[in-house]
Amino acid sequence: MNFVELGKKIYDLNNPREAHRFVVFVARCCLHPQKMQRVEDFFSQSEILREVAESFPYFYEQVTRAFFYNKSKFDERIKLVEEHLSFLTQSMNENFLLNLYGDKEIFLWKMPLDENLGEMRLVISMHGGQKKEGLASIVLLLADNTPVYQIMFWIAKDSAENFSMWIGALQGPNVDSSKDLIKILTKKCHAYRTKNLILYAAQAVARALNLKKIYAVTNYGYYANNHIRRDRKLKTSFSDFWQECGGTPTGDKRFFELPLVEKRKTFEEIPSQKRAVYRRRFALLDEIDAAIFENLQAFKRGD
Repeated sequence: MNFVELGKKIYDLNNPREAHRFVVFVARCCLHPQKMQRVEDFFSQSEILREVAESFPYFYEQVTRAFFYNKSKFDERIKLVEEHLSFLTQSMNENFLLNLYGDKEIFLWKMPLDENLGEMRLVISMHGGQKKEGLASIVLLLADNTPVYQIMFWIAKDSAENFSMWIGALQGPNVDSSKDLIKILTKKCHAYRTKNLILYAAQAVARALNLKKIYAVTNYGYYANNHIRRDRKLKTSFSDFWQECGGTPTGDKRFFELPLVEKRKTFEEIPSQKRAVYRRRFALLDEIDAAIFENLQAFKRGD
């Protein structure tokens, strides 16, 4: 493999920080030639995998850096990439992979908001800015492509050899008026918080893909804990939110297990004055479920 030419596809050498990463990347590749050859052999298995790697060369960077979760190891990251792409190539058609790793969106659902905000849409996407925490991202976007919330994830086997969704991060809006924006969107979603909405969408995606479990990084398991800096405060406590949503600790303190289905209150549990709001909310969630299933089903392999 020509690690220099590969690095040039990944890094902008006109940017000093990127140029430094380029040098480190080439050095790591040279120190681990057999591991990198394993990655190259994997992508050489089929034409579709070669096209995916050509469109998204960041796979090669991801295996060399301490990404995805705390204390991830080189071999684990290679296996993670292999299992993720093996699952998708076996389950989904070529258009799904070429769109996802060709900087295009996989559309899932949309909802009109108002004249100013236009519409909100839910997509699966992947670009270089999401590469530290996952291999795909479920994103809630405004009409101007402003991300509201997103969940980065990958698909890999768990200890029981079940293909599962692994969540590497949950990110909220990074705009000046984020609090006001969230209030507006929460009201539009019948008092359902947007961070709950993005997790609900992730659960729906996992079910539509027939994944068996969902695991999510804890505060301790977050990938940034690989690094020396400790001043990176999470805007959202992952662990607290996962517990709030029915998550339970696993034997690995880096991960919680989350339910595949969100537990809903029965109407007997809901105060009578709030039942109309909950009825509209549940109808919205059912609509999201159906849209995600239908849109992903269109990409399923027919054989």
